[in-house]
Formats: sequence, structure tokens, C-alpha cells
Amino acid sequence: MEHRYLGNSGLKISEITYGNWLTHGSQVENDTATKCVHAALDAGISTFDTADVYANTVAEQVLGDALKGQRRESLEIFTKVYFPTGPRGHNDTGLSRKHIMESINGSLSRLGTDYVDLYQAHRYDYETPLEETMQAFADIVRAGKALYIGVSEWNADQLRAAHYMARDLGIQLVSNQPQYNMLWRVIEPQVVPTSKELGISQVVWSPIAQGVLTGKYKPGQPAPAGSRATDENGGKDMITDRYLNDEILNGVAELEPIAADLGLTMAQLAIAWVLANDNVATALVGASRPEQVESNVAAAGVTLDAEVLTRIDDALGDLPVTDPSKTKSPPTRIV
Repeated sequence: MEHRYLGNSGLKISEITYGNWLTHGSQVENDTATKCVHAALDAGISTFDTADVYANTVAEQVLGDALKGQRRESLEIFTKVYFPTGPRGHNDTGLSRKHIMESINGSLSRLGTDYVDLYQAHRYDYETPLEETMQAFADIVRAGKALYIGVSEWNADQLRAAHYMARDLGIQLVSNQPQYNMLWRVIEPQVVPTSKELGISQVVWSPIAQGVLTGKYKPGQPAPAGSRATDENGGKDMITDRYLNDEILNGVAELEPIAADLGLTMAQLAIAWVLANDNVATALVGASRPEQVESNVAAAGVTLDAEVLTRIDDALGDLPVTDPSKTKSPPTRIV
């Protein structure tokens, strides 16, 4: 397993991160989730990403239980705050000082740790002054409950404002967690250049486009039984609305000979493509079976040369979405 620095910091994380969105506490049984986490550890993954909203806090508990007995200093544990949790009361959402302070304590309890390595604002909160949010994060860092601060799906202007505010408060904003893959490249025009300037890394989610880039969805055919596109609780709408049309699936099929020439699976090619971006610190992968972890980890350390990257671009043509305005947070808090 290769490791990369997270932003302009001295923290190294594994270039493949195990994430438990949509799986732990919902799609898979707890014993299977534990086996997946242990498979990740065996494969050299040291970085684990979760959020309080996943399965309404249950995912954090499952991850914490699965990591019991591991040397804490050898792990990097990430979690997030913003989306509604618990009974969804009027203050159980957003990035107010109240919600952040209460959420970090709940997350630490569920994860069974005294601190998280990275605490992330899961979206931008237009209803809370940024100063209030960043001051709360600074206090959490000074209390030793988080070592670094990150965000998720923030646009370039929001990253810049938060960076300078964090610097004035004496803390480090080191990461952004965006959706990024061969088909969804909205961070490339603005977020990535701004992040490079400010010393912020990308912690990428959905590197295989919710499974579309594995090649298992075929043009003109129904989604395979048991796949995410058939799961009403597993992100079906995100896949069908964005990716499941014959034009995209035909383009994805053009990637198959490229992967075959490199001796890679389609998923490994997709993950390696994400990691070829030098602003990406790590790619998040999830799993419902331990063997999926073992296969995806093989993308670590794979180098795609310029010729391969050009072949990929030619195969996909104008299918990738690059509009930077697609990076956005809800205009009002989700309740």
C-alpha cells in the first residue's frame, strides 16, 4: 500500500481509504462488515472514512466495533458532520456550534476513540456564519478531539474563504471530499487548481461511479439483480438518474480493452485513474464482501502513463460532466 500526504500537512494516509457509506448498518450484516474492515487492514489500508449520518449513526458504531483491538496510532479515522441525525430535531442538522459540538462527542463515543484524525464538514451550511463553524472546528482541534479539519463538496470560493479563516484561527484545513471519477470531473476546472494553491487535498468518493465503471451495467439490459441500481435504499436514484443510459454505458464499454491491455479489472482502472490526479490524496472504496476490498486495493501503486490517459479520454469523448457549478451544497439545511 502506498501512502500520500494529506494536504499541506505531515499526515500520511493510505492512497486507498475504506469507506462505509451505504454498507455498514444498512446493506450488509455487522459480521460481514467486520470481515470487510479486517480485509482492508490485511491489505494495508490504514485510513477509514465514515459519517454520523450513515445509517443514522449506526455505521460509526459498526466501524468502531470492527476496529477494536487495533493500534490506534496506526490508523487514520475520518468522520463528518452536517446532515441530520438522531430524532431530526431543529438543531440536529447543519454546522452550527451546537450541532458540531454535540456531534463530535457522539461520533467519538460510537467510534470508541478519543479523537478522529480528520473531522469534515459534510456540506456547506448557508444558514450558519462560516466564522461560527470554523471557530467550533478550531475549538475541537484545540481540545484534541480532532487533529485536522476537512470539508466535503465545497466549491472553490468556499474552500478559499475557509482556508484563510482556518489559518487565522491557527488550524489546518487540509482536505475536500468530492465525488470524482472518469465520468464526473466537475472539480477539475476550479476546485483542483484552488486546492493546489491552498495546500488542500482531495479525498475522493465514488471513484467507480457507484459501480458503473466496473462494466457490470450493460446497454440495453436491465440492471443485474442485487446491484446498487436495484436497491431503493442504496443509492439507486443517484445511479439511474446520472449514469444508466445507453450512451454512457456504451462509452464505458470502450474502456474494457484498455483495462484488459493493462491486466486490470475495470474497477482497478477507474481507481488508478482517480489516483493519477496529483491533487488526490486517496480514493474511497466501499465493499459488501471482503474479496471486493482485496480486488480494489490492487489499484494502489498502478501508474497510468499519458498514452493510457489519452485513450481513456478518447473512449469517453464528451460524456464526462465538467461543469464546476455542479459542485454545490443544499441551499437550506436538510431536516
